[in-house]
Amino acid sequence: MALLTRWITFAHILAQAQTPAGKISGVIVGTDQKPVDGASITLLNAQDSTTVKTLLGNVNGTFAFNNLPGGNYRLKVTMLGYQNYKSGLISIGDKPLVTLPAIVLQQTSKALKEVAVTAQKDFVEQKIDRTVVNVNALISNTGANALEVLEKTPGVLVDENGTISFKGKSGVMILIDDKPTYLSGDNLASYLKAMPASLLDQIELMSNPPAKYEAAGNAGVINIKTKKSKTQGFNGSLAANIGKAAYWRTNESLTLNYHVDKVNLFANLGYNLFNNYRQLEVTRQYFSPGGALTSAYNESAFFHPKNYNKIAKIGMDYYASPQTTIGFVLTGYHLKGATPNAVSSVLKSSSGAIDSTILAQNKSINNLKNGGLNLNYNHKFDKPGTVLSFNLDYLKYDNVVDQTFVNNTYLANGTLANLQIITDNLPTSINIYAAKTDYSQALPNKGKLEAGLKTSFVNTDNAANYFNVVNNISTINYNNTNRFLYNENINAAYLSFNQEYKRFSIQAGLRLENTNITGHQLGNALRGDSSFIQHYTNVFPTAYLLYKLDTAGKHTLNLSYGRRIGRPYYQDLNPFITIIDKYSQFEGNPFLRPQFSSNYQLTYSYRSIWSIALEYNYVSDYQTESDIQRDGIFMATSVNLGQSVFYGINSNLTLTPFKWWNFHLYFQLSTNHDKGDIYQSYLNIKQTSYNINNINQFTFGRGWSGELTYYYLSPTQSAQFTHISREQVNAAIQKKILNNKAAIKLSARDIFRGNFSAGDITNIPNTKATYYNDFANRVLILGFSYSFGTSLKSDKKHDSNVDEQGRVR
Repeated sequence: MALLTRWITFAHILAQAQTPAGKISGVIVGTDQKPVDGASITLLNAQDSTTVKTLLGNVNGTFAFNNLPGGNYRLKVTMLGYQNYKSGLISIGDKPLVTLPAIVLQQTSKALKEVAVTAQKDFVEQKIDRTVVNVNALISNTGANALEVLEKTPGVLVDENGTISFKGKSGVMILIDDKPTYLSGDNLASYLKAMPASLLDQIELMSNPPAKYEAAGNAGVINIKTKKSKTQGFNGSLAANIGKAAYWRTNESLTLNYHVDKVNLFANLGYNLFNNYRQLEVTRQYFSPGGALTSAYNESAFFHPKNYNKIAKIGMDYYASPQTTIGFVLTGYHLKGATPNAVSSVLKSSSGAIDSTILAQNKSINNLKNGGLNLNYNHKFDKPGTVLSFNLDYLKYDNVVDQTFVNNTYLANGTLANLQIITDNLPTSINIYAAKTDYSQALPNKGKLEAGLKTSFVNTDNAANYFNVVNNISTINYNNTNRFLYNENINAAYLSFNQEYKRFSIQAGLRLENTNITGHQLGNALRGDSSFIQHYTNVFPTAYLLYKLDTAGKHTLNLSYGRRIGRPYYQDLNPFITIIDKYSQFEGNPFLRPQFSSNYQLTYSYRSIWSIALEYNYVSDYQTESDIQRDGIFMATSVNLGQSVFYGINSNLTLTPFKWWNFHLYFQLSTNHDKGDIYQSYLNIKQTSYNINNINQFTFGRGWSGELTYYYLSPTQSAQFTHISREQVNAAIQKKILNNKAAIKLSARDIFRGNFSAGDITNIPNTKATYYNDFANRVLILGFSYSFGTSLKSDKKHDSNVDEQGRVR
């Protein structure tokens, strides 16, 4: 009997091997008989309902599963806005080529031009190489901007300067639709504040990005994906919000999409009035080499930024054929506003007596413009999974800052001792040219090969024109006036391979980047020219291994590794001085070197319910801000400290205790160890910290829903800076109206005013310094949103200027 069983099994396998490769094809249409573009089609094994293959339908609604062995199958079709479809039995036997009758999807709403939201996306989705956060899953994002959305994203931290870190590590690369923001520091923060959350679709978090992405970013990549629809017809959404913190502010957005035949037109428009304040308190004490107090300085500054922000993205996709798409995207951003800054400073003697008082009225006027053009081509070959794409990009960045510093110095008896007026004009112009091509090819047995090339050219021109004003006459201040020209060329190539097996999947990649840099500081009447040249070539490997601990894939282990580079921000290489106030300045460092990091991560996951990860990150030539005091002036600059080691554990938990309650918890415990030489001293800082992010979503019925979120970060320390703990509580409530096409939302942020930034600046010879920031985070927002037409879904594109934009401070 055993011999007979083996013979029957062998005969069955032999018969399958002799059966020609099968094919199942068809077309998906709506009840109007028009093709449905982009439906998700899953081929299932009829015997056990396991997934065989999954693909997306073409623009004309067609699909095809090729190279199928003989057997019985079923199809499952899903599409947002339509009811799920499941076919009957489909057999591949003597007739291996099966052409199905048209599959007709029924819409979830009878009104073709109305949106009916029938399902809520999970807040967090885990994938092999990234974590995906669905922005619209949180109603407290109503009226928020992109920076505030990031603040609530698990593992993401935003400090008082707008610097973004991920999982406790600095140096993260921020992308928008796979395209760099071209900004950093204050400018990046302003840009993200100008982007309404209603324009956002998803946030992709990649601590170890694949080789396809640029190697820049010590902490990995955060990709903010905006909304875009490819659905046939005309559709869109609008949102309007008004909020009150210290001052009133507004936030409006509009998304539009028109897809007919071979043309898809889309636009995202946003307007934002950012009107807020920042209260800064600074204390500095100066000591003799023997430790005796010599003098003290106290500063109280009030900033009132009021900016009018406009942001736009328009584009077109032309479907020349079912396989070929040609398109363009235009992006624009304009920030215009002013920041009055009243400063009161007191200088005291060693005994505490007031020596002098400085009352300053400073003002900064900003005019920031950013524009870009992307041309793209995408071709899908007849062989499924084989795609060739090209991207050409040009980006232009212009920023003009005009500042006025008026310092009135009074003696202890109130007599005006000195009036100092300084004005400056700080224009910056940056041009980026980039081109890249990507090719992917499906391999047998669920394999995939990817390769690509990229080249980019960056030209920056930074000027600082300072003037001393005496009796209304301006004269050039040659000590601070300067001009810096910087040119950079990066050439890159990558190769990536992944393969899926029954119980495990592997993905490995290698990226090569060649960097060529020239910097030229122009001289003036007091100083001569200076320049530098750098050339370096580096290799960046990445690897992922996913293992299913059980046959159903409920329990998985994921091991990943990646090497990355952190190139200096363009302005950090600029050697001249920028005045912040009378006693605070920033100086660039043309000798700043890139930092390199190695990242390791091991993650255990149970379905989409729970995951726990161990991480280790080692950074050499660690870049960090460093503060020193020079003749009573605090000077900040960027330096290579030495090394930074990070190791930690983090966990994600998602539960649904009741049908009306969804619970998500993120927890991270980590240790940072920074050490190295810094200004004639040795820094050795090691600290353990933790943070918690809890999100609760409630569904009350009759269109009502609510949300309660909590965030806590324990005290932290990095390099010279210590930070106090921070916490924040947010709440929101929503009511859907107009047959679920619209919603009214009320949200409150930082209800108990627990989110402040404060701490100490350490390791400054003979100096002790503290700081305290109040950014007026508590705000109440009333919002309205309305969707029309058919449902939105996002699209994926990769532009060619991914690395360069994120390095503009």
